[in-house]
Amino acid sequence: MHFLQNDKHTRRAFLNRAGQFALTGAALPTAINLAAMADAAAFDATDYKALVCVFMVGGNDYANTVVTYDNASYDRYSAIRGGGAGRTAGGIALAQSDLALTRLDPTTPLPGGRQYALHPAMTGLAGLFNSGAAAVQLNVGPLVMPLTRQQYNAGNSLLYPVPPKLFSHNDQQSIWQSSKPEGAATGWGGHLGDLALSSNTERALTCVSVSGNSAYLTGQSARPYGISTSGAVRINAINSNVYGSAAVRAAMAQLVLQNRTHVLENEYNLVTARAVSSEGLVSAALDLHPASHAAFSAFPSGNGLADQLKMVARMIAARNTLGNRRQVFFVTMGGFDLHDNLIPNQATLMGQLSSALTAFHASTVALGVANKVTAFTASDFGRTLTSNGDGSDHGWGGHHFIVGGAVRGKAFYGKAPPVSVTNSTTDANDQWHVGQGRLLPSTSVDQYAGTLAKWFGVHSSELSGILPNLQRFGGSDYPLDLGFMA
Repeated sequence: MHFLQNDKHTRRAFLNRAGQFALTGAALPTAINLAAMADAAAFDATDYKALVCVFMVGGNDYANTVVTYDNASYDRYSAIRGGGAGRTAGGIALAQSDLALTRLDPTTPLPGGRQYALHPAMTGLAGLFNSGAAAVQLNVGPLVMPLTRQQYNAGNSLLYPVPPKLFSHNDQQSIWQSSKPEGAATGWGGHLGDLALSSNTERALTCVSVSGNSAYLTGQSARPYGISTSGAVRINAINSNVYGSAAVRAAMAQLVLQNRTHVLENEYNLVTARAVSSEGLVSAALDLHPASHAAFSAFPSGNGLADQLKMVARMIAARNTLGNRRQVFFVTMGGFDLHDNLIPNQATLMGQLSSALTAFHASTVALGVANKVTAFTASDFGRTLTSNGDGSDHGWGGHHFIVGGAVRGKAFYGKAPPVSVTNSTTDANDQWHVGQGRLLPSTSVDQYAGTLAKWFGVHSSELSGILPNLQRFGGSDYPLDLGFMA
């Protein structure tokens, strides 16, 4: 389902480059035709831009991240989560008074007097929001098509399909990244990379992961380049003597770099050769932008996400040296599956997320590329509004952040859901809950991703080839452009 659709990339571009396609040949392998299509697409890459996906692994608790703050909504939140008298903390509810320093002050107030604050540990990110460098997308999650609570409750998957294997960690992580459950071979970040390959001198560095392999960064032609927080990953066996023997090192190099007749062996060696070639280029480029440089001084120590984002910032600093105009990055942060100990553990996580994103934005400002770099959050799913005693359980929709100089910040996007746990079809006032306070998303991942993709340079005619469900959305209730990018 998530392969590039050639008719979407694009008829106009196809006709313009028909001669080149004739040379390519319809009988050639699909991957080669797709690569040629990427070269011919309407993709706009005249300047530098980077997208940075910050994935919170485990399913982040939305209700204690972007916390409802106005008295009426807070009182309902507190009652559901077991708060104390006088709007104090209790159960898994945060005290209202602790939210004063992270209250969000949007340029345009939300309807009905709704107000939000961030988790008390997120002072940095609250500051970015209130200064206009960050925005919040409310209640976003995977959808196959627009869906009401009544349609969901009907349980007719033929008429009203829902994402497969809802509430499953691995599957929902994959659906967020690729529109397919666990086992997906490609993702929408990788398909952005497919379109961007021809814009970059070092094509191997179009999609860069500082967190291992991911479906998100894999395209038809684009492949994720893995890098560590300390730099390019070396293959020790071909860079230094093995067991003290130069002969063994030479033999290893021949084994992993020579051309092979077996297609799988040869492909493995091609990947290895690419890694060896890229390692030297990346190491040399990063040496010009050391971690000690003043542009990276805001990153805190002892913060794994900050270490990953610091490496992303250094790679962005090296963009001209490496000849890159478009890049997609992927970083992760784990620990969000908080069925227990939600209050203490999420405080640590939210503090690390906030300080890492704040430092990353500061680095892009120092590098002069703040309006060229956009970071955004994603997660398996949100969680239940109800407590299971000491935490919350798997949910669906959640609230997410977009950070950068090109973001139309100091604003909320999407629909603010009521604070409720109902899934009753008779409650007309609540369309966005499906039991235990699980949010039925009012914005799809495809809309969220499509808005980022358009800013990245993807032509509107190419979007449905990257995001297969996007064509089912549109109109005022489900706009294709959510508006959070300038």
